[in-house]
Amino acid sequence: MTTAYDFQATSIDGRTVPLDQFKGKVLLIVNTASACGFTPQFAGLQELHQRYGERGLAVLGFPCNQFGSQDPGSNDEIAQFCQRNYGVDFPMMSKIDVNGPKADPLYRWLTTEKRGLLGSTAIKWNFTKFLVGKDGKVLKRYPPQESPSALAKDIEAALAA
Repeated sequence: MTTAYDFQATSIDGRTVPLDQFKGKVLLIVNTASACGFTPQFAGLQELHQRYGERGLAVLGFPCNQFGSQDPGSNDEIAQFCQRNYGVDFPMMSKIDVNGPKADPLYRWLTTEKRGLLGSTAIKWNFTKFLVGKDGKVLKRYPPQESPSALAKDIEAALAA
């Protein structure tokens, strides 16, 4: 059986990140963008990281430029933007595609594990969120408009499991 821990990503500074390093943690995986109406959610994601990080939550941001070209910058520019504007210090990964033929394998798996509205596998917009349990299985998928603070109850339940 496949779990989130079977995948790897590339950090925003180019290092390989095997997701099995997060084994036993709860993951919140989010496709992000720097110039989106939902971009202020970075503040809420950072708050979740600070509030629950020591208890075992890992927030992972995956920049994506597939929706309205709202993250056109380089990985370095994105990293600087997130740090300067939102104090982001949770792991940010290199820019990826989340839909289509070049979709990152992790996102292909996430979207088939928890489908969206009407059974759709496609990511509809920036800041779609996936909550992954300590066992590496996807617990829930949240639409972009769901604020990070609204996930607190589910995160606490996953951390307690």
